Formats: sequence, structure tokens, C-alpha cells
Amino acid sequence: MRIILTERLKAHIFRSTGATLLAFFLSFPLNVQAADEPTHLPVAYLTKEREAPTALSNLDPVIHDSGIQGARLAIEDNNTTGRFTNQSFTLEEVVVPLEADVVQAFKALAAKGYRHVVARLSAADLVRIQALPEATDLLIYDISTRDDALRGQECSAQVLHLLPSRAMRADALAQYMLKKRWQNWFLVIGPGDNDRLYASALKRAAKRFGMRIGEEKTWTHTFDARRTAQSDVPVFTQGVDYDILVVADEAGLFGEYLAYRTWLPRPVAGTQGLVPTAWHRTHEQWGAVQLQNRFREQAGRWMTEEDYAAWLAVRAIGEAATRTGSVDHSRIKAYLLGDAFAVAGFKGKKLSFRSWNGQLRQPVLLAAARSLVAVAPLEGFLHPKNELDTLGYDEPETKCRLE
Repeated sequence: MRIILTERLKAHIFRSTGATLLAFFLSFPLNVQAADEPTHLPVAYLTKEREAPTALSNLDPVIHDSGIQGARLAIEDNNTTGRFTNQSFTLEEVVVPLEADVVQAFKALAAKGYRHVVARLSAADLVRIQALPEATDLLIYDISTRDDALRGQECSAQVLHLLPSRAMRADALAQYMLKKRWQNWFLVIGPGDNDRLYASALKRAAKRFGMRIGEEKTWTHTFDARRTAQSDVPVFTQGVDYDILVVADEAGLFGEYLAYRTWLPRPVAGTQGLVPTAWHRTHEQWGAVQLQNRFREQAGRWMTEEDYAAWLAVRAIGEAATRTGSVDHSRIKAYLLGDAFAVAGFKGKKLSFRSWNGQLRQPVLLAAARSLVAVAPLEGFLHPKNELDTLGYDEPETKCRLE
């Protein structure tokens, strides 16, 4: 079969997948010999139902399909490429009911021969499935956790992490604050376990970049919006001198009430205010607008971090299959963790996996509610090998021991 890239076909490719894939196609010879039957690579998407969180605002829609929409879009992108490389990709979606066991669902996927499982699971469930014997011969693509422990002492050679860790997010904030010379922090910590984990990452980043945490307090007040806004916040922040208030409130129980209500007029950053994130609806640089538009056309909403992580996971699989010319699991895994691998993520730099802990190295966006403020790593933060490794735990710092 002979494939000729006409001008009309080039235009179609650009509209569907963007300039990055178009440049990739044009790097091939114009005449490609293809086999009659394409090779097939199945991908599984595994998630578990979650209890609906308490609605904190009527302005925020409740999203029930976060993650899977990104995976669906990436499968389409992979198959667009696959028409030229004689490869096809399919996606099986498995949603485990709230009361059911995710381990059994994972074992069933492994028994059916799936070697690539995109997992939107809690940290506890991820630890359970990565330790199973069935996980030995496959790859799990974690699209939902931020835990540094899963990239450290609890890491697994079978897991790749697509979202930035808490340490990466905290380092991104610290780089920007150092640039702005906001070196005296007031750290406010929520009551949850995740809040304490994020606070630990912020303390590590402060020490790493020469910041000073002049005051640290745990939020113990009510979560009633009216009382919090009118009296609790001014009293809570009174009597403290600082450059910036840094908040660790991952559940969003009180952090939104801090801005504009503190005793001193100071900016807010962390889980609210200026937020470090993998993806944000205001991001339009480096061709990101075309991904934003294609996703909105498909899903009818903005792309979330989990959508972006799932899209990256499936695109990484497709990129590895394309570059190796194979759907063999061992070849794809070796390529994903090798120096030659890179995937375009619409953030100005090629993204790749850290071989020592499976973390995807990537820029971190610093965004306010309606504007993109900066992208870390910032200019001037250097690294002997890869500037993206200035974010999070570098290889000499890791506690991960992949075997």
C-alpha cells in the first residue's frame, strides 16, 4: 500500500493532532510500504468510583469523567499516527464500584493480557496493585497521585507517574518566590493528612531554595464561609509579619477564603491563590490552545490535570510503539525509560521519565484563577543534566530503589 501526503491530508493532520505530529509525519519518506493487517496494542483504563466531595462552590461543576476523557482523546491521536505506522490502539474502560475490590479488577485485566494499565486510583489502592505478582509483567500509569513516598521509599519498577509530585509543585513555587524575593513565608496547614504531606514538601522546598518560614499555623477554625470570611481569617493572620502566605489545603476547605481577608495585604499561594499545576485552562502557549480546543469539543468542558495525565500516558505508549516499530511490552518499557524517549506535552519542553523513580519530568505551570503567571523551572535555575530535574527529588536525593 502506498501512502502519499497530499496538501489536503497535511491540513487534516494539523487540525486533528497539531503541528507536532505533522512535523513527525513529514520526517518519514513519502512512500511507505504497509502490511495488510496493522499490529494491535490494547490499553486498559482502570478507576474506582469515589464518594462525591462536598460541594464547596456552586460555581465549580462536579466532574464525573475526569481522566477518561483525556485517555479517549489520546487513543484517537495514537490511531491517527497508527494509520501511517501500521499500528492500532484500543482502550478498555473499567470502573470499579465503590464497594468492590480494585485488586480483582486489576487481576482480571492482567489475565486478559493487558500490559499497559492507566490507573486513576488512590495512593492506597495503587500500593496494593503494584505489589501484586500480576503487576510484574506490565506497566501501570499513575495519573492521579501526588505522593512523594510513591516516588521514593514505596516506589515500584512497574509504575510510571504522570502528575507532578508534591515536591515538584513546591519547588516550582519556591523558584518563583525566590525570583520575586518573597523569602519570608507564613505557612498555614489544613487538618488533613494530605495537607500535612504538602506542608512537608513546602518546608523541604523552603530549605532547598533558602526561604524562611517565619510563622507556621494549623487551621483549627470553622469551615463556615460566612464566619471564616468575616472574622476568623483577620484574627488568624494578625500579629505576623511575612512576604507571602503559603497554604496547604488540598481539600479546599478554607484556603479560598484567605485571599483579600488577611490582616496584612499579602499574596496567597499553594493549594489556593497562585497554584502549581500540571495543566490549567488558561494555558495557551506552545500550541496548547489546539489541545484545549480539541478536548473541549470532545468532552464539553475544560481539561483537568487528570485528563492531561491520562492523555500523556496514552500518548507516551503510542510514541514508544511508533518509535520502536513494535507493540512488544519489553521493548516499549525499555524505550520509555531510556534516554531516547521524549513526548511532546505542549509545555515548551520535551517530557521524559526519570529512570530512577518513574516520574515524568515536566514543567509545572503556576496559575491564578484566570491567568497563567509563570512556568517552572524558571530561567536561571540550572542543572548539570536536565533543568526539569530542578523540580522534585533529583537522582542523588531519591530513596527509590528499583529492582
